[in-house]
Amino acid sequence: MNDVERAVSCFMKGFNCSQSILSTYGTQFGLTREIALKIAAGFGGGMGRVGKTCGAVTGAFMIIGLKYGNTKATKIKDKERTYELIRKFISKFKDRNGTIACKKLLDCDIGTPEGRNIAMEKKLFIDICPNLVKDSAEILEEILSE
Repeated sequence: MNDVERAVSCFMKGFNCSQSILSTYGTQFGLTREIALKIAAGFGGGMGRVGKTCGAVTGAFMIIGLKYGNTKATKIKDKERTYELIRKFISKFKDRNGTIACKKLLDCDIGTPEGRNIAMEKKLFIDICPNLVKDSAEILEEILSE
């Protein structure tokens, strides 16, 4: 199983989209799987299930930061490179999915009981979210290979 498949499998086992990305790729950058799962726990459902930025996207942002991020305030080039790669990721994700906003990707507000019921009834977490995790992982792999 490759990393893209591992990330999707992680999601299908019940972890959120952000956890699936960070726990799959974070170990390459010194995170344990357990720590990655804890860090990303609050980012699912568009950050705390409020429908903002998709968790698969925020998970990828954290991985980009782990690889390219600056560790000193004076490392402006590293900071700018990280921002550049984040923008590149966003552009590629939008090309595939139209948006990075969870509410728009799912076409419902999973932060409300009604929206969550709609998502469950329409099987959005089975039919849409795994593809978003897959897209995120594929785009992330492109960026990590640069």
